[in-house]
Amino acid sequence: MSVCEDSLLCNFPKCRAKLTGFAWVTACSHAFCDQHGSGEFSRSPAICPACSSALSGKLDIVRTELTPSEEYKAMVLAGLRPETVLDISGRALAFWTYQVQQERLFQEYSLSRAEGQVKQMEKLLSQQSQSRELELSSMRQEISSLKKVMEDYKRKYSEVSERLMERNRQYQKLQGLYDALRLRNMVGDREAARGAPAQFSTGAGKPPSPGGSPPFLGCDGDRLFSSLDHDGAKSFFQFSSPPRDPARAFTKKH
Repeated sequence: MSVCEDSLLCNFPKCRAKLTGFAWVTACSHAFCDQHGSGEFSRSPAICPACSSALSGKLDIVRTELTPSEEYKAMVLAGLRPETVLDISGRALAFWTYQVQQERLFQEYSLSRAEGQVKQMEKLLSQQSQSRELELSSMRQEISSLKKVMEDYKRKYSEVSERLMERNRQYQKLQGLYDALRLRNMVGDREAARGAPAQFSTGAGKPPSPGGSPPFLGCDGDRLFSSLDHDGAKSFFQFSSPPRDPARAFTKKH
């Protein structure tokens, strides 16, 4: 409430409502709304909720109408001496001045308290801002280090990929050579299998020449000679063809 306002506020803590209609006024210069005044001053002994003063006198608490009628205004001070009227008016104005001063002090207290809270909030905000800046700086450094690690991984991945491609090319080349050698061996084996009877043929299938020895009956010449090694063949022909006797040859000449 400012000084220019034409109404008072309830002095009950946490109420601060604008006084209208009826109000409770105390001898300790406090005013309360009709709701809180009726609730607080119905007890005995009565205690002022604003300053905790005891209100035991008959006129220490008065319930007054804030907007009295014209008849009440005409009769309330009628018949009183001027000095009494002035005394009553002075006390009423002093009550109003005290309320205005109390409201000003309350507003100043509220302002100082709000300024203190604002300073605390600014300090807290500054601390949080510094903390966020530090966190942001650390996160930037971490991002930079992670980028370097990622670049290293990319480089290693590229090297491994190139080596893998080179190994694949070598493998394909070796696979081609292996397939070519395998095909060549298969063709050589087939040709060898086809040409083997002609190389080791003994003439068993041919008709006997005139004057020659008859062929071996019931025996395959190929299998016979293939089962003999070099020494065995030599020994076989040695036993089949015995050497001539030189003495007999000489006797026939004579």
